[in-house]
Amino acid sequence: MPRKVLAIVTCMASLLLVGSQPAFAQDAYGFQTYLTQLRAAALAEGVGAETLDRVLPTLEFSESAIRIDQKASGGGGTGPIPMFTGSDEQRAIVGKAGPGRDKYLQIKPQLDQIERELGVPPGIILAIYGKESNFGSYTGNFDTISALATLAYEGRRRALFESEAIAALKMVDRGVPRYKLTGSWAGAMGKPQFLPSVYLRLAVDEDRNGFADIWDSEADAMASIANYLVAAGWRRDRPWGVAVDVPAGFDRNAYRNLTVPTRCPRVFERHTRWLTLAEWERLGFRAQRGFWPQEKDQILATLLEPDGPGNTAYLLTQNYRAILDYNCSNFYAMGVGLLADQIQP
Repeated sequence: MPRKVLAIVTCMASLLLVGSQPAFAQDAYGFQTYLTQLRAAALAEGVGAETLDRVLPTLEFSESAIRIDQKASGGGGTGPIPMFTGSDEQRAIVGKAGPGRDKYLQIKPQLDQIERELGVPPGIILAIYGKESNFGSYTGNFDTISALATLAYEGRRRALFESEAIAALKMVDRGVPRYKLTGSWAGAMGKPQFLPSVYLRLAVDEDRNGFADIWDSEADAMASIANYLVAAGWRRDRPWGVAVDVPAGFDRNAYRNLTVPTRCPRVFERHTRWLTLAEWERLGFRAQRGFWPQEKDQILATLLEPDGPGNTAYLLTQNYRAILDYNCSNFYAMGVGLLADQIQP
Protein backbone atom coordinates (compact mmCIF):
# COMPACT_ATOMS: atom_id res chain seq x y z
CA MET A 1 0.00 0.00 0.00
CA PRO A 2 1.46 3.42 -0.92
CA ARG A 3 2.71 5.32 2.10
CA LYS A 4 0.36 8.27 1.49
CA VAL A 5 -2.69 5.99 1.26
CA LEU A 6 -1.54 4.10 4.35
CA ALA A 7 -1.27 7.36 6.26
CA ILE A 8 -4.80 8.39 5.23
CA VAL A 9 -6.23 4.99 6.21
CA THR A 10 -4.39 5.03 9.53
CA CYS A 11 -5.70 8.54 10.29
CA MET A 12 -9.28 7.53 9.47
CA ALA A 13 -8.98 4.42 11.61
CA SER A 14 -7.71 6.52 14.51
CA LEU A 15 -10.66 8.89 14.20
CA LEU A 16 -13.07 5.96 14.12
CA LEU A 17 -11.36 4.47 17.18
CA VAL A 18 -11.66 7.73 19.11
CA GLY A 19 -15.30 8.02 18.12
CA SER A 20 -15.99 4.47 19.25
CA GLN A 21 -14.37 4.85 22.66
CA PRO A 22 -16.78 4.50 25.58
CA ALA A 23 -18.07 7.82 26.88
CA PHE A 24 -16.58 7.07 30.27
CA ALA A 25 -13.09 6.73 28.78
CA GLN A 26 -13.39 10.24 27.36
CA ASP A 27 -14.87 11.48 30.63
CA ALA A 28 -11.88 10.17 32.54
CA TYR A 29 -9.69 12.53 30.50
CA GLY A 30 -12.06 15.45 31.01
CA PHE A 31 -12.18 14.69 34.73
CA GLN A 32 -8.52 15.56 35.09
CA THR A 33 -9.22 18.93 33.48
CA TYR A 34 -12.16 19.50 35.85
CA LEU A 35 -9.87 19.00 38.84
CA THR A 36 -8.15 22.30 38.04
CA GLN A 37 -11.55 23.99 38.40
CA LEU A 38 -12.17 22.13 41.65
CA ARG A 39 -8.78 23.24 42.94
CA ALA A 40 -9.60 26.89 42.30
CA ALA A 41 -12.97 26.56 44.02
CA ALA A 42 -11.41 24.80 47.02
CA LEU A 43 -8.72 27.46 47.34
CA ALA A 44 -11.44 30.10 47.36
CA GLU A 45 -13.12 28.19 50.21
CA GLY A 46 -9.95 28.26 52.27
CA VAL A 47 -8.48 24.81 51.61
CA GLY A 48 -4.70 24.97 51.77
CA ALA A 49 -2.67 24.70 48.57
CA GLU A 50 -0.42 22.07 50.14
CA THR A 51 -3.41 19.86 50.91
CA LEU A 52 -4.74 20.25 47.37
CA ASP A 53 -1.36 19.50 45.83
CA ARG A 54 -1.20 16.34 47.91
CA VAL A 55 -4.78 15.10 47.46
CA LEU A 56 -5.94 16.08 43.98
CA PRO A 57 -3.34 13.97 42.11
CA THR A 58 -4.65 10.88 43.97
CA LEU A 59 -8.23 11.30 42.71
CA GLU A 60 -9.56 8.90 40.11
CA PHE A 61 -12.61 9.07 37.87
CA SER A 62 -15.31 6.73 39.27
CA GLU A 63 -17.42 5.24 36.52
CA SER A 64 -19.25 3.16 39.14
CA ALA A 65 -20.39 6.25 41.07
CA ILE A 66 -21.94 7.73 37.92
CA ARG A 67 -23.68 4.51 36.94
CA ILE A 68 -25.18 4.06 40.41
CA ASP A 69 -26.20 7.70 40.61
CA GLN A 70 -27.93 7.57 37.23
CA LYS A 71 -29.82 4.46 38.26
CA ALA A 72 -30.72 5.84 41.70
CA SER A 73 -31.98 9.10 40.20
CA GLY A 74 -34.32 7.42 37.77
CA GLY A 75 -37.47 7.24 39.91
CA GLY A 76 -40.14 9.86 39.50
CA GLY A 77 -41.86 9.39 42.86
CA THR A 78 -45.30 10.23 41.49
CA GLY A 79 -47.04 6.85 41.73
CA PRO A 80 -49.51 5.70 44.39
CA ILE A 81 -48.19 5.75 47.95
CA PRO A 82 -47.61 2.14 49.05
CA MET A 83 -48.61 0.65 52.38
CA PHE A 84 -46.10 0.62 55.22
CA THR A 85 -47.23 -2.86 56.32
CA GLY A 86 -45.37 -5.39 54.23
CA SER A 87 -42.79 -2.87 53.05
CA ASP A 88 -39.03 -3.40 53.10
CA GLU A 89 -38.84 -0.85 55.91
CA GLN A 90 -41.23 -2.84 58.07
CA ARG A 91 -39.48 -6.14 57.32
CA ALA A 92 -36.16 -4.58 58.27
CA ILE A 93 -37.48 -4.03 61.79
CA VAL A 94 -37.75 -7.77 62.33
CA GLY A 95 -34.26 -8.41 61.00
CA LYS A 96 -32.52 -5.66 62.94
CA ALA A 97 -34.34 -5.74 66.29
CA GLY A 98 -32.31 -8.66 67.69
CA PRO A 99 -28.90 -7.34 66.60
CA GLY A 100 -29.96 -3.92 67.87
CA ARG A 101 -30.75 -5.27 71.33
CA ASP A 102 -27.41 -7.12 71.34
CA LYS A 103 -25.59 -3.93 70.41
CA TYR A 104 -27.46 -2.02 73.11
CA LEU A 105 -26.23 -4.42 75.77
CA GLN A 106 -22.72 -4.30 74.34
CA ILE A 107 -22.29 -0.52 74.43
CA LYS A 108 -24.98 0.45 76.94
CA PRO A 109 -22.70 2.60 79.16
CA GLN A 110 -21.68 4.70 76.15
CA LEU A 111 -25.27 5.10 74.96
CA ASP A 112 -26.54 5.98 78.42
CA GLN A 113 -23.85 8.64 78.73
CA ILE A 114 -24.81 10.10 75.35
CA GLU A 115 -28.46 10.19 76.41
CA ARG A 116 -27.50 12.10 79.56
CA GLU A 117 -25.49 14.57 77.50
CA LEU A 118 -27.77 15.04 74.48
CA GLY A 119 -31.17 13.64 75.42
CA VAL A 120 -31.52 11.12 72.59
CA PRO A 121 -32.52 7.59 73.71
CA PRO A 122 -30.25 4.65 72.86
CA GLY A 123 -33.04 2.95 70.89
CA ILE A 124 -33.32 5.84 68.43
CA ILE A 125 -29.55 6.10 68.00
CA LEU A 126 -29.22 2.37 67.38
CA ALA A 127 -32.18 2.26 65.00
CA ILE A 128 -30.50 4.85 62.78
CA TYR A 129 -27.16 3.05 63.17
CA GLY A 130 -28.79 -0.18 62.07
CA LYS A 131 -30.54 1.34 59.10
CA GLU A 132 -27.62 3.42 57.88
CA SER A 133 -24.78 0.90 58.06
CA ASN A 134 -26.22 -2.33 59.52
CA PHE A 135 -24.56 -1.51 62.85
CA GLY A 136 -21.29 -0.67 61.16
CA SER A 137 -20.95 -3.87 59.15
CA TYR A 138 -21.14 -2.03 55.83
CA THR A 139 -20.12 1.58 55.42
CA GLY A 140 -19.14 1.60 51.73
CA ASN A 141 -15.78 1.26 50.01
CA PHE A 142 -15.76 4.18 47.58
CA ASP A 143 -13.03 6.76 47.89
CA THR A 144 -15.14 9.68 49.07
CA ILE A 145 -13.32 12.56 47.39
CA SER A 146 -12.95 10.72 44.06
CA ALA A 147 -16.63 9.78 44.00
CA LEU A 148 -17.82 13.28 44.87
CA ALA A 149 -15.48 14.95 42.40
CA THR A 150 -16.63 12.53 39.69
CA LEU A 151 -20.30 13.26 40.34
CA ALA A 152 -19.58 16.99 40.38
CA TYR A 153 -17.76 16.69 37.05
CA GLU A 154 -20.65 14.68 35.56
CA GLY A 155 -22.64 17.82 36.14
CA ARG A 156 -26.29 16.97 36.72
CA ARG A 157 -26.02 18.04 40.37
CA ARG A 158 -22.71 19.85 40.26
CA ALA A 159 -23.47 22.45 42.94
CA LEU A 160 -24.32 19.75 45.48
CA PHE A 161 -21.47 17.37 44.79
CA GLU A 162 -18.81 20.03 44.27
CA SER A 163 -19.64 21.60 47.62
CA GLU A 164 -19.41 18.19 49.28
CA ALA A 165 -16.10 17.45 47.53
CA ILE A 166 -14.73 20.73 48.87
CA ALA A 167 -16.05 19.88 52.34
CA ALA A 168 -14.17 16.56 52.13
CA LEU A 169 -11.01 18.43 51.16
CA LYS A 170 -11.55 20.69 54.16
CA MET A 171 -11.69 17.60 56.37
CA VAL A 172 -8.25 16.53 55.17
CA ASP A 173 -6.98 20.10 55.50
CA ARG A 174 -8.14 20.10 59.14
CA GLY A 175 -6.37 16.89 60.00
CA VAL A 176 -8.69 14.00 59.17
CA PRO A 177 -6.47 11.23 57.77
CA ARG A 178 -6.87 10.96 54.01
CA TYR A 179 -7.29 7.16 54.15
CA LYS A 180 -10.32 7.50 56.42
CA LEU A 181 -12.43 9.17 53.75
CA THR A 182 -14.30 6.19 52.38
CA GLY A 183 -18.02 5.55 52.14
CA SER A 184 -20.94 5.26 49.75
CA TRP A 185 -20.95 6.17 46.07
CA ALA A 186 -22.61 9.52 46.94
CA GLY A 187 -20.17 10.54 49.69
CA ALA A 188 -21.96 9.28 52.82
CA MET A 189 -19.27 8.18 55.26
CA GLY A 190 -18.73 5.97 58.25
CA LYS A 191 -21.10 4.30 60.66
CA PRO A 192 -23.68 7.15 60.61
CA GLN A 193 -23.25 7.78 56.85
CA PHE A 194 -22.54 11.48 57.16
CA LEU A 195 -21.85 13.64 54.15
CA PRO A 196 -18.63 15.69 54.51
CA SER A 197 -20.53 18.93 55.17
CA VAL A 198 -22.48 17.20 57.94
CA TYR A 199 -19.27 15.82 59.41
CA LEU A 200 -17.79 19.30 59.57
CA ARG A 201 -20.85 20.66 61.37
CA LEU A 202 -21.91 17.86 63.67
CA ALA A 203 -19.39 15.05 64.14
CA VAL A 204 -18.53 14.55 67.82
CA ASP A 205 -15.28 13.44 69.45
CA GLU A 206 -17.09 11.57 72.21
CA ASP A 207 -14.07 9.57 73.38
CA ARG A 208 -12.03 12.82 73.67
CA ASN A 209 -9.01 11.60 71.70
CA GLY A 210 -8.78 14.65 69.47
CA PHE A 211 -10.51 13.23 66.40
CA ALA A 212 -14.18 12.57 65.64
CA ASP A 213 -13.72 9.11 64.16
CA ILE A 214 -17.13 8.14 62.73
CA TRP A 215 -15.52 5.22 60.87
CA ASP A 216 -13.97 3.21 63.69
CA SER A 217 -15.16 4.67 67.01
CA GLU A 218 -18.68 3.65 68.01
CA ALA A 219 -18.65 6.24 70.79
CA ASP A 220 -17.95 9.02 68.29
CA ALA A 221 -20.42 7.65 65.73
CA MET A 222 -23.28 7.24 68.22
CA ALA A 223 -22.75 10.69 69.71
CA SER A 224 -22.60 12.16 66.22
CA ILE A 225 -25.96 10.60 65.33
CA ALA A 226 -27.45 12.03 68.52
CA ASN A 227 -25.91 15.43 67.85
CA TYR A 228 -27.42 15.45 64.35
CA LEU A 229 -30.89 14.81 65.78
CA VAL A 230 -30.49 17.53 68.41
CA ALA A 231 -29.48 20.01 65.70
CA ALA A 232 -32.60 18.95 63.76
CA GLY A 233 -34.85 19.76 66.74
CA TRP A 234 -34.91 16.66 68.94
CA ARG A 235 -36.39 17.22 72.41
CA ARG A 236 -35.58 14.92 75.32
CA ASP A 237 -38.98 15.37 76.99
CA ARG A 238 -41.20 13.66 74.38
CA PRO A 239 -41.57 10.46 72.36
CA TRP A 240 -41.13 10.27 68.58
CA GLY A 241 -44.78 9.27 68.24
CA VAL A 242 -47.76 7.50 69.78
CA ALA A 243 -49.64 4.62 68.12
CA VAL A 244 -53.36 5.42 68.25
CA ASP A 245 -56.79 4.22 67.20
CA VAL A 246 -58.67 6.77 65.10
CA PRO A 247 -62.22 7.43 66.29
CA ALA A 248 -65.09 6.45 64.00
CA GLY A 249 -66.36 9.31 61.90
CA PHE A 250 -63.18 11.40 62.19
CA ASP A 251 -63.31 14.14 59.55
CA ARG A 252 -59.82 14.01 58.06
CA ASN A 253 -60.43 16.85 55.65
CA ALA A 254 -61.17 19.22 58.53
CA TYR A 255 -57.67 18.68 59.94
CA ARG A 256 -55.62 18.45 56.77
CA ASN A 257 -52.45 20.48 56.50
CA LEU A 258 -53.07 23.63 54.47
CA THR A 259 -49.43 24.70 54.19
CA VAL A 260 -47.26 23.61 51.26
CA PRO A 261 -43.76 22.70 52.45
CA THR A 262 -40.80 23.62 50.31
CA ARG A 263 -38.92 20.47 51.31
CA CYS A 264 -40.23 16.93 50.74
CA PRO A 265 -43.81 17.98 49.90
CA ARG A 266 -44.83 14.40 49.08
CA VAL A 267 -43.77 13.33 52.56
CA PHE A 268 -45.49 16.09 54.49
CA GLU A 269 -48.70 16.18 52.46
CA ARG A 270 -49.71 13.02 54.31
CA HIS A 271 -49.57 14.76 57.70
CA THR A 272 -52.41 16.71 59.30
CA ARG A 273 -52.03 20.08 60.98
CA TRP A 274 -50.57 20.28 64.47
CA LEU A 275 -52.66 19.77 67.62
CA THR A 276 -51.57 19.01 71.16
CA LEU A 277 -51.81 15.40 72.30
CA ALA A 278 -54.46 16.52 74.74
CA GLU A 279 -56.51 17.96 71.87
CA TRP A 280 -56.21 14.72 69.90
CA GLU A 281 -57.34 12.83 72.99
CA ARG A 282 -60.39 15.06 73.32
CA LEU A 283 -61.25 14.29 69.69
CA GLY A 284 -61.52 10.63 70.65
CA PHE A 285 -58.05 9.31 69.76
CA ARG A 286 -56.87 6.53 72.06
CA ALA A 287 -53.29 5.46 72.65
CA GLN A 288 -52.90 1.76 71.85
CA ARG A 289 -50.56 1.24 74.78
CA GLY A 290 -53.13 2.63 77.16
CA PHE A 291 -51.33 5.79 78.23
CA TRP A 292 -50.37 9.24 77.01
CA PRO A 293 -46.99 10.90 77.57
CA GLN A 294 -46.70 13.38 80.38
CA GLU A 295 -47.07 17.03 79.46
CA LYS A 296 -49.62 16.11 76.82
CA ASP A 297 -51.00 19.64 76.94
CA GLN A 298 -47.66 21.02 75.72
CA ILE A 299 -46.66 18.37 73.15
CA LEU A 300 -47.77 19.06 69.59
CA ALA A 301 -48.31 16.23 67.12
CA THR A 302 -49.54 15.58 63.60
CA LEU A 303 -51.54 12.56 62.48
CA LEU A 304 -50.18 10.04 59.97
CA GLU A 305 -52.03 6.94 58.79
CA PRO A 306 -49.27 4.97 57.02
CA ASP A 307 -51.64 2.19 55.96
CA GLY A 308 -54.66 4.36 55.33
CA PRO A 309 -57.93 4.66 57.27
CA GLY A 310 -58.99 1.71 59.39
CA ASN A 311 -55.44 0.76 60.43
CA THR A 312 -53.06 1.81 63.18
CA ALA A 313 -52.31 5.52 63.00
CA TYR A 314 -49.59 7.57 64.67
CA LEU A 315 -49.50 10.95 66.34
CA LEU A 316 -46.03 12.25 65.53
CA THR A 317 -44.05 14.87 67.46
CA GLN A 318 -41.25 17.16 66.40
CA ASN A 319 -38.87 14.31 67.25
CA TYR A 320 -40.29 12.43 64.27
CA ARG A 321 -39.50 15.51 62.17
CA ALA A 322 -35.90 15.31 63.43
CA ILE A 323 -35.69 11.74 62.14
CA LEU A 324 -37.13 12.92 58.81
CA ASP A 325 -34.28 15.41 58.63
CA TYR A 326 -31.88 12.46 58.58
CA ASN A 327 -33.79 10.89 55.68
CA CYS A 328 -36.90 12.59 54.34
CA SER A 329 -39.11 9.51 54.00
CA ASN A 330 -42.11 8.56 56.12
CA PHE A 331 -41.19 4.90 55.70
CA TYR A 332 -37.65 5.59 56.92
CA ALA A 333 -38.77 7.62 59.94
CA MET A 334 -41.51 5.13 60.84
CA GLY A 335 -38.98 2.32 60.53
CA VAL A 336 -36.57 4.12 62.86
CA GLY A 337 -39.22 4.86 65.46
CA LEU A 338 -40.70 1.36 65.51
CA LEU A 339 -37.28 -0.31 65.46
CA ALA A 340 -36.21 1.89 68.37
CA ASP A 341 -39.22 0.69 70.33
CA GLN A 342 -38.20 -2.90 69.66
CA ILE A 343 -34.57 -2.30 70.67
CA GLN A 344 -35.39 -0.35 73.83
CA PRO A 345 -38.99 -1.07 74.92
